[in-house]
Amino acid sequence: MTLSMTIDYADTLPARLHQTRDEFEQEARMAMAVKLFELGRVSSGVAASLVGVDRVTFLMSLSRYNVPMIDASEEEIASDRDNA
Repeated sequence: MTLSMTIDYADTLPARLHQTRDEFEQEARMAMAVKLFELGRVSSGVAASLVGVDRVTFLMSLSRYNVPMIDASEEEIASDRDNA
């Protein structure tokens, strides 16, 4: 089952942002998915499905929001590498 959510916004907002309505709504979905991913609430796959893109496209888009693909310290990465 798929649910939907409605968010009210001024009809002039997309134009103020130099976007079409579709572009604005897609960016709003992306911003929500990125934040949920950044908070660790959803996986990259789930976030990508919220936006309607594949996982790689979602991950490659994270830099636009200053969100790292992997949120791990150098020590954690080194430990993972050493234990692989």
